[in-house]
Amino acid sequence: MKIKRKKEMRANIPTVSMSDIAFLLLIFFMVTSVFRKGCGLKIVFPTARTTERLGKQRDLSVLWINKDGKMAVDDNVIPDPGRLTLIFKTKVTENPALITVIKADANVRYKSVNNAIESLRDAGALRVVFATLPEVGGE
Repeated sequence: MKIKRKKEMRANIPTVSMSDIAFLLLIFFMVTSVFRKGCGLKIVFPTARTTERLGKQRDLSVLWINKDGKMAVDDNVIPDPGRLTLIFKTKVTENPALITVIKADANVRYKSVNNAIESLRDAGALRVVFATLPEVGGE
């Protein structure tokens, strides 16, 4: 009598669910990881050793920003900073050679200055200069 031998069983690793496991691990690590909040950049406002004269007075428009973020254009206070784009759009159409001088307080939040720059860019006033203080005790 002949006894049938069983075929040798090979160890099979099921790979069908391998991609499911990989995605579950990916989601797990994405959910449990901790992201650092940006520390921000330390901004040092520039000082100038030399000054340069800026063209004719009629080509200049001065934008004042105080430490509270309130703005004034050519000594006229702007109650709504959202109107800054409209004001400079009309100024640029009247005078395409307009140079905007931003005179901001040293303690103003950078957000206020950035919003002003974006408004100027939207208005097409691309010639912007930042006024600085002369360097004290410079070489």
